[in-house]
Amino acid sequence: MKRTASGIKRKRQGIKRNERNSAAKRTVKNAFKTAEKAILAKAGEVKELVNKACSAIDKAVERGILHRNKAARKKSRLLLKLNKASA
Repeated sequence: MKRTASGIKRKRQGIKRNERNSAAKRTVKNAFKTAEKAILAKAGEVKELVNKACSAIDKAVERGILHRNKAARKKSRLLLKLNKASA
């Protein structure tokens, strides 16, 4: 348990940041899954959903939530699935 005022504040800040980062990760995960499902279902708006997923991934990288290499890997795998399904 933190006792100093600065320790209490740091704990409070950490909780806020954790919630914010978790929400951003959840957004990326949901966008990715939605795009994957659309690819498998061969829905009409597949490219829009893939673009939204890539955009969400890029935003997470800009905010420092995802590492850029992990983001590149996720985008690459998503685009590979899209190309494989459209071929």
